[in-house]
Amino acid sequence: MIYQKDFTLPAELLEQIAEQGFDPIPELLRVMMNSAMRIERQKYLGVGPYERSQENRAHANGFKPKTVKTRMGNITFDIS
Repeated sequence: MIYQKDFTLPAELLEQIAEQGFDPIPELLRVMMNSAMRIERQKYLGVGPYERSQENRAHANGFKPKTVKTRMGNITFDIS
């Protein structure tokens, strides 16, 4: 996975964890996994969103929802 210096967790999620305990963890996991998959897709394609290049190996065609059953409940990810 690629490290991005400007990646931060949404402040709303951090506040929810501080106030509610571990109940928002599934949402936090969903946000982190979706971000990691987007970064991986950009690395594979060699371009960012809405960019084109001569070396473009493939193309992206949006996302589709995929629900995964976990011990924390059902989590729906955006799969590219």
